[in-house]
Amino acid sequence: MARPPFPPFDETTAAQKVQAAEDAWNTRDPERVALAYTEDSVWRNRDRHIVGRAQIVEFLREKWERELDYALRKELWGFRGNRIAVRFQYECRDSSGQWWRSYGNELWEFTDDGLMRRREASINDHRIAESERRIHGPRPENERGVPLPVF
Repeated sequence: MARPPFPPFDETTAAQKVQAAEDAWNTRDPERVALAYTEDSVWRNRDRHIVGRAQIVEFLREKWERELDYALRKELWGFRGNRIAVRFQYECRDSSGQWWRSYGNELWEFTDDGLMRRREASINDHRIAESERRIHGPRPENERGVPLPVF
C-alpha cells in the first residue's frame, strides 16, 4: 500500500510527511500507525530494536498503555532524497500521575512507495509538573508548521 508523499522529498513534501506522522501517532492507534511502515521495517527506539509491523504494533500498544494522555509534536529538521530528520517533543503521564516531557530526534528512511523502512529514535525524558505542560492533545490546525520550543 503506497503512502504519499513519495521520495525524493522537497521541503513541502518532507513537511507533509512529518505532519502526517504526527497526526497518526496522536491517534494512539497502533494498527493505524503501523501501516506507514514496511512489513519488515527496522526500528531503534531508545535501547529497543524492533523489526516488522507486528512488533511495531506490540511496541506501540505497550507504549500507550504506559504513557497516558500522550500528545506529540514533530518538526522537520532536514531531508535529502528518501531520508528525513525530525526533532520532537511529547508529553504524557504515568500511572502514578507523574507528567513527563520527552525530547528526541528521529532519522527516517523511506521506500519509493512512501513507506518507512527504517526509524532510529533517540529520546530523553524530563519530569514536569502538570502546570508545566505545553502540549494538550493533537496540534490545532492553526499551529501547524509552528516550530517547537527549544526547551
